[in-house]
Amino acid sequence: MKVCFRYTVMAALIVSGCVVGPKYTSPKVEAPEEWSGVAPSESAGLTPESPDLTIWWQALNDPRLSDLIDRAVLSNPGLQIAVARVREARAQRAVATADFWPQFNLNSSHTYRGASLNTQPSTSNGPGLGRQVFNQAANTAIQSLGPGGVPAVTADSIATNALSKIVNSRLTPSSSGGSPRESNLFAAGFDASWELDLFGRIQRSVEAADADLAASEEDQRGVLVSLLAEVATNYVELRGAQLRLNIARETIVAQQDTLDVTRTRQTGGFVGELDVAQAEAQLETTRSQVPLLEVAIRQNIYQLSTLLGEPPGALIEELSEVQPIPPVPPEIPVGLPSELLRRRPDIREAERNLAAATARIGVATADLFPRVSLTGGFGTQTADMMHFLDARSLTWSLGPGIQWSLFDGGRIRANIEVQNAREEQALILYQQALLVAFQDVENTLVAYASERTRRQALTASVAANRRATELSNELYTRGLTPFLNVLESQRSLYASQDQLAQSDVAAVTDLIALYKALGGGWRLDEPESGPSVK
Repeated sequence: MKVCFRYTVMAALIVSGCVVGPKYTSPKVEAPEEWSGVAPSESAGLTPESPDLTIWWQALNDPRLSDLIDRAVLSNPGLQIAVARVREARAQRAVATADFWPQFNLNSSHTYRGASLNTQPSTSNGPGLGRQVFNQAANTAIQSLGPGGVPAVTADSIATNALSKIVNSRLTPSSSGGSPRESNLFAAGFDASWELDLFGRIQRSVEAADADLAASEEDQRGVLVSLLAEVATNYVELRGAQLRLNIARETIVAQQDTLDVTRTRQTGGFVGELDVAQAEAQLETTRSQVPLLEVAIRQNIYQLSTLLGEPPGALIEELSEVQPIPPVPPEIPVGLPSELLRRRPDIREAERNLAAATARIGVATADLFPRVSLTGGFGTQTADMMHFLDARSLTWSLGPGIQWSLFDGGRIRANIEVQNAREEQALILYQQALLVAFQDVENTLVAYASERTRRQALTASVAANRRATELSNELYTRGLTPFLNVLESQRSLYASQDQLAQSDVAAVTDLIALYKALGGGWRLDEPESGPSVK
């Protein structure tokens, strides 16, 4: 037995390097040398320098935003779910790794049983009681005779006593020869099994679990990146809605003053009722924007509260105070396209999913080959607890086992084809993730640069409209221009101010989208991994 075990282990060590299935290699990716949206956008402050995007929101220089982001990272439900998924994947990896080790099981039992008496062989030779029963009845009858052969009892009592003894003798186990009807069996011991990973089934399973764990970690990073961007976007939109509401209220005050002046001039007979009606119409039109902006403010506060894992109204008092929109930094380093492959969590996750799918091909392929296991057991069995630890009560077993599916209707090869198809899908999804990532960055670069240019024009427009409004009001009070010019200049000023506020919001939210597209919001502190660039 020792020799058999020794040769089995030696054979396992010799062939342990035979791992079936394809060996995974990182895919080669052709990344552009530079972003097409950076070169023509020098006026927007975009530079090809490598960015440090770990805490990009601090570049907006808003302490309240930084505080909200810190609280969201600690209490956001979506991020907590992603963290729990990482723990689940880590536990699944431990499950897969456990197959590398021998499995030991301890067992014990006590069995109390009764044997059937009807399983004893019958000796009857014909109808009636049979020869054995007859002999027993005769002997009983002779023993019942008195002195001189005279029955000491009646015939009925002789027959009754004889049959009673016969029945009792057949229902009660013999004390001299037969086995007892009732018995105990006490057993205890342990058994062990160890699958020898001759063809790499367990190794490939662990490789797949490792890749799944890495993919879940990248998914957590992706959730974090999205959360940071969403908190910042809602915060900027909140500040933009508050700014637009202030502009609307200031415009309402100016238009109310104009209406009062117009009514005074109507009373003096300088203007007609038409000018008053036009002034009232413009005032009410501006007032109609206030409820919409108040709703937008409340909705952004509710959204921020939910992102922080709090009830919708928890931040109303904290965020109702009007604050300016965070300013855009003068320069935005965006790095090179090749850096995107390491920074974007969705690209890294897709690459790890591809690695897991490749490893599962090896797991399926290993089913074509036999599984060899070493099994053994040691224990004790006895019918009497007094002899439980006696050497004669010991039992043991040891030996190799082989399991090999010779015919399964094509199930194994079909499963291999399934895993090949899943690997092909994972590769396509990875390539798609690359295209989407490059597109996201290019889109945000163009949007941010264009918004910066648009904002410059709107700033000039507000200045011109404000000057036009001042001149028209002065000329109108002197009777040198019609009232329609006053209304038009006020309408243009309000529209340009509102558009400028929206442009300020758009410029910052485009910048936030750019940070998100670049994969900002987490620290790249592990060794370089993932796809390589050609």
